[in-house]
Amino acid sequence: MKTIESFQDRIGDGLAQDVNHFDAIRISLASPEKIREWSKGEVKKPETINYRTLKPERDGLFCERIFGPTKDWECHCGKYKRVRYKGIVCDRCGVEVTQAKVRRERMGHIELAAPVCHIWYFKGIPSRLGLLLDMSPRALERVLYFAAYVVIDPGETALMEKQLLTETEYREAREKYGNAFRAGMGAEAVKELLERIDLDELAEELRAEIRNSSGQRRLRAVRRLEVVEAFRKSGNDPTWMILEAIPVIPPDLRPMVQLDGGRFATSDLNDLYRRVINRNNRLKRLLDLGAPDIIVRNEKRMLQEAVDALIDNGRRGRPVTGPGNRPLKSLSDMLKGKQGRFRQNLLGKRVDYSGRSVIVVGPRLKMHQCGLPKEMALELFKPFVMKRLVQLGYAHNIKSAKRMVERVRDEVWDVLEEVIKEHPVLLNRAPTLHRLGIQAFEPVLVEGRAIQIHPLVCTAYNADFDGDQMAVHVPLSAEAQAEARVLMMSIHNLLNPKDGKPVVTPTQDMVLGSFYLTLEREGARGEGRIFSSADEVLLAYQLKQVEVHARIKARVETAQGRRLLETTVGRVIFNEALPVELRFVNQVVDKKKLGDIVAESFRRLGYAKTVEMLDAVKELGFRFATQAGASIAIGDVKIPERKAEYIAEAEAQVEQVESQYRRGLISAEERYQKIIDIWNRTKDKVTQELTQVLDYFNPVYMMAISGARGNLTQIAQLGGMRGLMTDPSGRIIEQPVRANFREGLTVLEYFTSTHGARKGLADTALRTADSGYLTRRLVDVSQDVIVREEDCGTTEGIMVSEIRDGEEVIESLQDRIVGRIAVRDVVHPETGEVIVPAGEEIDEDRAQAIVDAGIEQVEIRSVLACRSRYGVCARCYGRDLATGKMVNIGEAVGTIAAQSIGEPGTQLTMRTFHTGGVAGEDITQGLPRVEELFEARKPKGQAVMTEVGGTVKVVETKQRREVRVISDDGTWEAYTVPFGARLLVRDGDRVEPGDVLTEGPINPHDILKVRGVQAVQLYLLQEVQKVYRMQGVDINDKHIEIIIRQMMRKVKVEDAGDTDLLPGGLVDVFELEEANAQLPEGARPATARPVLLGITKAALATESFLSAASFQETTRVLTEAAIKGKTDPLLGLKENVIIGKLIPAGTGMSRYRRMQILVEGKTEREVMAQARRSETLAARALGEDGAVAAAGDGALDGTANGHVLPQALAAGSDGAALLEEAAGTAGPGAGDGSPVEEAGAGEGPEAGGAGVAGDEPAAE
Repeated sequence: MKTIESFQDRIGDGLAQDVNHFDAIRISLASPEKIREWSKGEVKKPETINYRTLKPERDGLFCERIFGPTKDWECHCGKYKRVRYKGIVCDRCGVEVTQAKVRRERMGHIELAAPVCHIWYFKGIPSRLGLLLDMSPRALERVLYFAAYVVIDPGETALMEKQLLTETEYREAREKYGNAFRAGMGAEAVKELLERIDLDELAEELRAEIRNSSGQRRLRAVRRLEVVEAFRKSGNDPTWMILEAIPVIPPDLRPMVQLDGGRFATSDLNDLYRRVINRNNRLKRLLDLGAPDIIVRNEKRMLQEAVDALIDNGRRGRPVTGPGNRPLKSLSDMLKGKQGRFRQNLLGKRVDYSGRSVIVVGPRLKMHQCGLPKEMALELFKPFVMKRLVQLGYAHNIKSAKRMVERVRDEVWDVLEEVIKEHPVLLNRAPTLHRLGIQAFEPVLVEGRAIQIHPLVCTAYNADFDGDQMAVHVPLSAEAQAEARVLMMSIHNLLNPKDGKPVVTPTQDMVLGSFYLTLEREGARGEGRIFSSADEVLLAYQLKQVEVHARIKARVETAQGRRLLETTVGRVIFNEALPVELRFVNQVVDKKKLGDIVAESFRRLGYAKTVEMLDAVKELGFRFATQAGASIAIGDVKIPERKAEYIAEAEAQVEQVESQYRRGLISAEERYQKIIDIWNRTKDKVTQELTQVLDYFNPVYMMAISGARGNLTQIAQLGGMRGLMTDPSGRIIEQPVRANFREGLTVLEYFTSTHGARKGLADTALRTADSGYLTRRLVDVSQDVIVREEDCGTTEGIMVSEIRDGEEVIESLQDRIVGRIAVRDVVHPETGEVIVPAGEEIDEDRAQAIVDAGIEQVEIRSVLACRSRYGVCARCYGRDLATGKMVNIGEAVGTIAAQSIGEPGTQLTMRTFHTGGVAGEDITQGLPRVEELFEARKPKGQAVMTEVGGTVKVVETKQRREVRVISDDGTWEAYTVPFGARLLVRDGDRVEPGDVLTEGPINPHDILKVRGVQAVQLYLLQEVQKVYRMQGVDINDKHIEIIIRQMMRKVKVEDAGDTDLLPGGLVDVFELEEANAQLPEGARPATARPVLLGITKAALATESFLSAASFQETTRVLTEAAIKGKTDPLLGLKENVIIGKLIPAGTGMSRYRRMQILVEGKTEREVMAQARRSETLAARALGEDGAVAAAGDGALDGTANGHVLPQALAAGSDGAALLEEAAGTAGPGAGDGSPVEEAGAGEGPEAGGAGVAGDEPAAE
């Protein structure tokens, strides 16, 4: 068992000591004394509930004397009832009169008649008991389960300590030596062995052995030393791994409930506890009777097995099963896995004040609105409506207000309208793959039962209207509302955090409408007319004198003033929707152009103008898509006339190839290759011809070319030819599908097509699961990376240049440097002028200037070189892609990085591509390749890499081919190259250490060994980028850098020197530096080499045991943490969520929490009292609706609420204005709804009412 202690934090300002306020959690082994101290009494009987009275049995597993009363303020026998007897212990039944909820916290214990071993410590890998005693786990098991004796003290005999004796050997030894030696079996013997260990002495011996031995012996000594040191440092006593008493968890956590029909359903734990108690009681009786040794031994073994099953069922031997052969859930199972305590209840809980419904499009909504069905809104905002009804005098008390709401009286709707104003709600669509999956909107009441959402936010949610559902959540407290409004409002989330590009570009119909509107057509009505202004053009259009597509001249507003331009009517109309600064767009507008317009608008004009423009373009697009009447008929799919001719040509060529093959001029492989090339060329020709046939006004072509829906390959399938298909193994079938969908496929063609379709569906299903798991691992490894300081002061950075793959540029230099900080001055190579001074941000214009100047590489600050001990610093991270400004302190950049890499994961193709069916060259691509890189695995078909520099000599023998690298001093190193591999070097080439000799992916561990840390970091970065960019997914480098940084955080101690680090141990780079810094002058420092950990390993190697335990291998992590007496510093996000504190990111950071509330003319105490009064009112108002909203209501009651998002104020963005608005509508009360502002920041007018002063005024 373990104990979890929490350190009380000394809170200043004389505030009350709060149980929930602690700085760290420590976990350790529990001593038997501690277990008895926790307990309120011993459970002596296996009984649970009396079947007649249904009351708990005395001294049983549900005993009220031990665990407290089952009914509030009522003892077992009924002598004392009512609250007035609070705290009295009944003299008849011994039950304390108190609340029934104490049955959730009071523990009991079972006194064991014989000690037993805790299964975690002898069965886990590595077995801690085994390492400590230097016995093999097999031997230990034989002793613990009474199969062999172990010599405890050999005395003057020839026996060895810890030697195992069988029954017969033991008897012989007894006859031979009499009582000269001591041996025993079972946990008692093991306990004695543990008591005899002197940890300090053992540690010295092991250190000496590590110094003097090597190989396996040294490894074993290192492992043992680790366990010994853990016990020494933590103050745990090794004998505590043997249990003398077992804690019994509170009964309400293992309840027994009556089902209808009189049967009982109970938690498995009760069965497991009952087995332990039964066997324990039987063992006591046998001992009292003085039963023969063999019987007692058997009973002790059974007790050990029962306790094992209770703690971790199934870890040893067959699991104990319940009815229907189902293994019972033990204490360990309660914690493990997706359904365990950590992941099911601590990391994610169900919330109230939420609803879900189907979504439909709301084309008339503004971008910051969503349509909320009336009935849903009424239910969600019930407490607020009830309170307001009472305030307005429609109802006299809360009870009647509640009745009014439930009967849906007419007044209720008016009040609801009023309550909903200015109260944002959160909308979430599962799966929430990135942070844009939850956004805030202002609700608008709508009829019907479907939630309406704005068409432009669909991209972020990845939503469509084919039956998707969404959930609504109501933020209750004033702070929650302010955060929702300032940080999560949909209009503030225009940019995608993964690449900083707008996520709200118009799609589908809107694109189609804009495209149609800006096309021009020869000879349209009104062509060649000249207009004096845009208004005149519109007038003529409305009078039907000109058509949309007519080419005209008009004097229009542009960013450069009024100009006479040759344009079309439609473009004039389109430009009316754009802000003046962006006019005049005089070209056909497709999806890409729309995206550019949005990005440009955001960069130059900010949020508000962009949102206005988006709504205008949305209106226009929908309107003209409708007016265009673009629909698809079968006649719109044209078939090129020359198609038949091309196919006949191809068939002739194929026949030629076949005859060459028959005459034996070419191999089967060549024939196959040639046929496939012929058909691919034919398909391309037909497609080419097809695009000639279709014109811009063809609806099918229009959709594809504008980017509204579909693409050219799909059109080619409709009107060209479908071409070649693959079979289930991924090989291309050489008979192509000659037909297209308009002509219709033959039966055989249809059959060949089914393989690909089926594979596509199967792939998608697999991909989703793989991608989800990858995201989970990424989040886990990076969740504690938070921007914690402004500048870590490093002078290092990384050199970046464009990433190329052969001739192809995968990521341009510009993409890589925008939004980063320059390490040194970037100087123009010819003029010598400084383009970017050191320490300044490279924005878009500067990046363009750098590229124009012909500079090919730039040194930038990067998180890979950041020196922050926890998290990263703002300068190394650079720009926050979601806002386009420098990153704020407190931003959870690790989680954002993980989401940015994981979210596009589903788009990455699963299958390993075959390069045109050439065998032996399948390269892992897509998701498996990303996983291979992040897990730092040995890649499949890895390249041979040289570790020395020199000249190459290729030697081929019958059996093998080897490459010798002859260095300048004449020594040489030989590398065997498999015959299938393609050599990249020839005789006489010069190679450097770390160069590859053959084609293929490189093993990252080799790069680290040969070329060092930075080389492997850049390699991983480039390889991951290659996979994503090949699929057309843009991800910013910094996200991948954060993950790589987490993979490279640890170093492996090679020589501990005079520090107390363990050789071979993994420690943080900073820990190593600290240990060395603390050494006296002249002492030997520890040395270590960097290691590359895969993300799973890295996530489990975190400082925080809570985070690691909730990730994977729960029992192993907790076992290790308990032995080491680990302290969790609660720095990451997960740990704090688990223990129910605010996360230390964003507004949850302590620098933003240490705020005081100041209201003129009142002390803080009075303000707090006022807040409390209003909260009790609200709580009374809620009655049975639960006090969840109470806090929110109290806050809304107008007490100026101290921590309304100081971060937004500090950031000084559009946040401040919005906040004042939010605070201003907080309702009448102490603060008179005056704007809340932070004294230090000094933004907004000096408000007469509330101002907020922080201990440290915001410096930003």
